[in-house]
Amino acid sequence: MAHENRVIRSVNFDGETLCVDIFQRPDGSYGFDEYRRDPEDGRGWYSIGLQGDRRFSSCSDAMEEALSVVGWLADAITDRR
Repeated sequence: MAHENRVIRSVNFDGETLCVDIFQRPDGSYGFDEYRRDPEDGRGWYSIGLQGDRRFSSCSDAMEEALSVVGWLADAITDRR
């Protein structure tokens, strides 16, 4: 089955080995997850947050929860402003 979620926002941590994606599902609900990639491993990004099944009614609700769960996310967003 094809992955049909649409990424609304992706925030990378310094070094671009960690990221958080805020996404919208085909049913209109939103979610987020934290991912990691190791440059020496060519398999790409994989979930480490295990938050992807949680559902939110808005993008801002998903982002608010991601900020409370992912320790580095607030600093990464602040650094980009």
